[in-house]
Amino acid sequence: MDIANLIQSYGYAAVGVGTFLEGESVLLAAGAAAFHGYLKLPAVMVIATLASFLGDQLFFYLGRRHGNQLLGRFPALAPRVARMRVLLERHHVPVILSVRFLYGLRIAGPMAIGMSGVHWSRFLVLNLLGAVIWAVLIAGVGFGLGQGLAYSLGGFDADEAWLLTALLMPLVLWWLANYAKKKRSS
Repeated sequence: MDIANLIQSYGYAAVGVGTFLEGESVLLAAGAAAFHGYLKLPAVMVIATLASFLGDQLFFYLGRRHGNQLLGRFPALAPRVARMRVLLERHHVPVILSVRFLYGLRIAGPMAIGMSGVHWSRFLVLNLLGAVIWAVLIAGVGFGLGQGLAYSLGGFDADEAWLLTALLMPLVLWWLANYAKKKRSS
């Protein structure tokens, strides 16, 4: 089952679960679904904010309480956690605000922050602010992509345009991830 079918079948529950665990592709598709009338954009933004916030709080807590044990169990996370620690030493406020935007650090980022010396209350406030910014921005981009594709594909009905939009989301995400990776390496 693809993201479009998940959102069409489960609606806001799919948005909540998807943004709790992963995020961008589900939220982009939910924004496009909102443009096509399947979901309400403000509700998508609120649910995504809360789910993303709660997910990152959970991973922060796991990092704080069980970070070294988890790294022992999942050694593939170690390089990501090490990268986050370096970033946190220099710029912890912008890192906490933007961790959900950093490709490949969705789970490892909050865990690494939890393993660092950042106080839980500081993380809570910055995490909430970051979740609001992220949800509004990504859902808005999804809404705009849905609108742009609908106008570009004027011959399609709403269901066909919505399906095509949702199918193109992974391609857009892949392109954005590669673009960001190239920017970081240069």
